[in-house]
Amino acid sequence: MAANKTNGTSGQRSASGKPPVLVVLQLSGGNDFMSTVVPYGDPHYYDFRKTVGIKEADVLRVDGRIGFHPALKTLKSMYDQGQVAIIQGIGYPNPDRSHFRSMDIWHTAEPSKIVADGWLGKAIHDLDPQKQNVCTGVSFGQGLPRAMYFSGTPVISVAHLESYGLLTTLSGREQRAALNAFTRMYAPEEFGEASLVLGHIGQTGRDAMTGADMLKVAPQKYQSSVEYASDTLAQSLRGIAQVHLSGVGTRVFYAQHGGYDVHGSQIQTQPKLLGQVSRAVNDFFADLRDHDAAENVVMLIFSEFGRRVRDNGNGTDHGSGGGAFLLGERVRGGLYAEYPSLAPERQSSGDLAYNNDFRVLYSTILEQWMGLDAVPIVNGTFEQFDGLLKPAAA
Repeated sequence: MAANKTNGTSGQRSASGKPPVLVVLQLSGGNDFMSTVVPYGDPHYYDFRKTVGIKEADVLRVDGRIGFHPALKTLKSMYDQGQVAIIQGIGYPNPDRSHFRSMDIWHTAEPSKIVADGWLGKAIHDLDPQKQNVCTGVSFGQGLPRAMYFSGTPVISVAHLESYGLLTTLSGREQRAALNAFTRMYAPEEFGEASLVLGHIGQTGRDAMTGADMLKVAPQKYQSSVEYASDTLAQSLRGIAQVHLSGVGTRVFYAQHGGYDVHGSQIQTQPKLLGQVSRAVNDFFADLRDHDAAENVVMLIFSEFGRRVRDNGNGTDHGSGGGAFLLGERVRGGLYAEYPSLAPERQSSGDLAYNNDFRVLYSTILEQWMGLDAVPIVNGTFEQFDGLLKPAAA
């Protein structure tokens, strides 16, 4: 049953006195939602998905209409425990099939014009307006995602936690020396108007060193019985667990998992990718539960768009009307919004027609979970999902 939306908010909700933490996982390339949450009960599904369709016998059924891809067994188990919300038919007005533009829209929460600031960057600024903690926002992966950028707000970007946080090897000492020289070189002095730019560059170096000093304790303190896989996503989530458990005060984490642009070889590629997601996410939450650190963590999983309704004979092409997931112990699991119809007359130029603006989900997370004013962050007022998040246990 789809949940209703409401204009009301619940304010910030802490868990056992701990501040709420958000983990965002980006599936880059346009994940095929129709093969992730499979509408096997729709009479049109197998007409349009003659090559990449998931056999009905293999679907991990949620109900008589939809079910999970068979590679998502552990995610389905979390769903059965009431800890996974499926946000169906998510998108934005006038869908754009460009990877770059669509991801930019998701990152900035602005579908009608180009803006610089990311929605999470704004959130991080509001969580720590005095910039007292350079580790309020931490991204794992190559480069800083646009979503976390906000001018003047420090965010730490980590490729490998051990090499970033320790800086004790010869290579690490060389990095620290370079950062020191970099900072001194661009310290604001008598440079006129250029001093603002140079000061910002110098501050970036100082923030990087401060972050390294703070994060170096994470691997040292960490012990776990959970054996994460060796793939990049699993190791990113392991790093997030280490930082979360270290107590440095990070409130927003980001991780990325690529390879979802499956124009070809989809039946070989997508099961591997979804299997990695399912295992890594399950291991991550199991790790947090083992350390009594799961209740105040919620994870958002999204992709920039879905795929075309009809497969291309070997894969699927760029589409719209995809879906997202919200996971965690404080999530009230189930189905939210409606799965878009596959009927030809209900499609949007061969795509699933979105019925749920992504900023509804953003607003719900920001206000009901993070305790922030969503309006300036998502650039407008949007309805919110009612009951998506559970109140803290007494």
